Amino acid sequence: MIVRIRPGKAGGSITAPPSKSMAHRLLLSAALSDQESRIENLALSEDILATIDCLQALGKQISVKNGRAVLSGPGILKDAGIASESLSAGNGGKKTESLPEVPIQLPVRESGSTLRFLIPCALTSGRAVLFTGAKRLFSRPLSVYETIAQEQDFLFRRTEDSLLVKGRLKPGNYTIPGNISSQFISGMLFALPGLCGDSRLEIIPPVESRPYIDMTMAALQSFGIDTRWSGTNTIEIPGKQAGTARNLSTEGDYSNAAFLEILNVFGGNTEISGLNPDSLQGDRVYRKLFSQLISGFPTIDLTDCPDLGPVLFAAAAALHGGKFTGTARLRIKESDRCAAMQEELRKFGILCENEEDSFTVLPGKIRTPSELLYGHNDHRIVMALSSLCTLTGGEISGAEAVRKSWPGYFETIGKLGIEVENDAVDQ
Repeated sequence: MIVRIRPGKAGGSITAPPSKSMAHRLLLSAALSDQESRIENLALSEDILATIDCLQALGKQISVKNGRAVLSGPGILKDAGIASESLSAGNGGKKTESLPEVPIQLPVRESGSTLRFLIPCALTSGRAVLFTGAKRLFSRPLSVYETIAQEQDFLFRRTEDSLLVKGRLKPGNYTIPGNISSQFISGMLFALPGLCGDSRLEIIPPVESRPYIDMTMAALQSFGIDTRWSGTNTIEIPGKQAGTARNLSTEGDYSNAAFLEILNVFGGNTEISGLNPDSLQGDRVYRKLFSQLISGFPTIDLTDCPDLGPVLFAAAAALHGGKFTGTARLRIKESDRCAAMQEELRKFGILCENEEDSFTVLPGKIRTPSELLYGHNDHRIVMALSSLCTLTGGEISGAEAVRKSWPGYFETIGKLGIEVENDAVDQ
């Protein structure tokens, strides 16, 4: 899908969309319990739909209507009770031949959170579980879980678009590197409380994206599941926990709110409501970082807020430039976000220096792109380019990628006075 955006300034009042990161965590925490829970204020993005589909495939009953999910039925960490099929013939019905086990299929689409959160949960029943999804997703690292599979002799078989696992995760002490995705740590936090014994996570420093780990622990705690820091880099996880019923509402999303706030940086006057000032979301720092970019050419560390990379690069391009460190993980997102933004910002007349763990947007005068912009199948790239197009105008191919996290993005900026053509508001 190609969208055309005309130059304009945003204005009005808008409520921030629900936090995708917290929605994943609340849904999964609720799915651990046998009791009925309700999660309000959900935005049914592709990633959230992937989590819902997978939880249902694991046996959780979920009904969704008007942004509310009602979860009931058995918790997902319990054995589904579906044994391998067998064929009996003669001998009074005695089993004579075992048929291959049919795996539980979990369609994770393009959601890295869904995949990494659910792999440890899938390794609690001893059933074969097949994750399927986009090739780009399965090219991203799964090294922590591969190591655990080797140590505990689990089946862990990857293809370019799937992962087959089978095994029974054991309680105990686990050591996990802290300089890779926090999603591995969160995945273990969801699975270990339901095991028969206590566990401990030792995280090798430096611990990147710690706010996301705290979000996972807060979500679990809201359902009565106890996990606690013991020292700076150790998490204690008591076993035999299932959680209790809760009725909760998803808080506003700072990650996506940044794509509204940037329109104010570019001269708009939009009031954004629905954001919790005490949120644990690491991306809540975006206002502070925008201020630094407005003031001059700062150096900004993205280690704890990598998802802000594209929107901050866009702001730097339109302002005074900036240097960003801690960018290595941006290369293994939905796209290589550093390479993608370097390519697209060049079309606006802005040059960038793209190094292994840093990205520099050089000062320059932004101009209307003469070429078609490309979204790189990445929702955050599309939204970052869209914000720049409110200054210059432009066309973006692959704009449908916003459905991954914010299906109503173009409709939202349209309500704020930004002219978006080609029926994008109806997508």
